Amino acid sequence: MPRKRTILAALGGAALAPVLMLVGPGIASAHGYVNSPPSRQAQCADGTVSCGDIQWEPQSVEGPKGLHSCSGGVDRFADLDDDSKGWKVTQVGSQVTFTWVFTARHRTLDYQYFIGGTEVANFSGNDSIPPETVSHQVDLSGYSGQQKVLAVWNIADTDNAFYACIDLNVS
Repeated sequence: MPRKRTILAALGGAALAPVLMLVGPGIASAHGYVNSPPSRQAQCADGTVSCGDIQWEPQSVEGPKGLHSCSGGVDRFADLDDDSKGWKVTQVGSQVTFTWVFTARHRTLDYQYFIGGTEVANFSGNDSIPPETVSHQVDLSGYSGQQKVLAVWNIADTDNAFYACIDLNVS
């Protein structure tokens, strides 16, 4: 009888593993995104805007360096590229502090901020691993009204970067 219990226990555990994988996506332990002011993926994760898979993985918008899309070129995160989704626009002044949250930290080449394809700020990552959060104060005094900022975290030890778009009203 003990032998049968051991076999059944082993089979039960093996049978349970696929079920656990089907329960649903969880937050993967990887990467980073801008959470303040709330990026589009942060708004998806907190339910402010209804989105697809990105709601479960706001930190996973990773694509090749040099892109200028909110989704980082990832098809399953295409909701982030849709400007008509009703993104919450944050009121800011001309000086804005962007805060990145990292769930897995990579050696960092730099952080870039763009408006309409124009780089408005660049901060060196000094080829080092960042702390759990990093903040940058960006001067947007040359801009006013509603703006979409693309924030990019360029990784030093891969060909990839992480992308986040933030909708602002600059006054």
